[in-house]
Amino acid sequence: MVSNRGDDKANVSRIIELMEQQSPPHHFEFSDPFWVLITTIMSHRTKDEVTDKAARGLYERYHDCNGLSKAEYDDVLTIINKVGFKTVKAARVIEAAKYLKNKYNCQVPRSIEELTEIKGVGRKTANVVLSDGFGIPAIAVDTHVQRISTRIGWSDSSDPDVTEMKLRSLIPEKLWLGLNPMMVEFGKKICRPVGPKCEQCNISEYCKFFKTQKKKKDEMKKSQTGKN
Repeated sequence: MVSNRGDDKANVSRIIELMEQQSPPHHFEFSDPFWVLITTIMSHRTKDEVTDKAARGLYERYHDCNGLSKAEYDDVLTIINKVGFKTVKAARVIEAAKYLKNKYNCQVPRSIEELTEIKGVGRKTANVVLSDGFGIPAIAVDTHVQRISTRIGWSDSSDPDVTEMKLRSLIPEKLWLGLNPMMVEFGKKICRPVGPKCEQCNISEYCKFFKTQKKKKDEMKKSQTGKN
């Protein structure tokens, strides 16, 4: 019997293919590891186009890690003034540049352990740097990836680190690169936190959340019509 469970390994590649058909990924402007890091630090709770513009502004003004490490806080704040939590992020990007200059001579490290020693950099950001900056297979779990993974049935944990490990064991490594930006777009367009577009969703037949919601609606209809 063919399974349509989302957490069935036999279905995972197909689910990812269907999501990507519906939501091609957005890739930020830079692929250099340093600018991937800086862009990702700024991207939290900020629209992609705003993040891109802020990163471009920093690049045009400071060019590289050495330049940004010498930047004045107020100047950086002016450049990234549309970014969410701009006061915190202005300080963070300067601190990150200074840290990399002092410890690694402006070379971005290639390991989770070293990257997460940078202030404000967690596993999600570190994984984005590895995948987008170095082409190293990694899975970055943000709010979109977490929500989609829970709804499909890929993870039963609300802890992004636990979810990351579950996804690593479930998803073939050859599909890790590009997974985060694709799922982010899918989370924005289809699997939204409020008012998900389940009826338009390519993967509803595999989705635990959709099946549960459909069952509830069917039971409600039966109760309203007096059917058993």
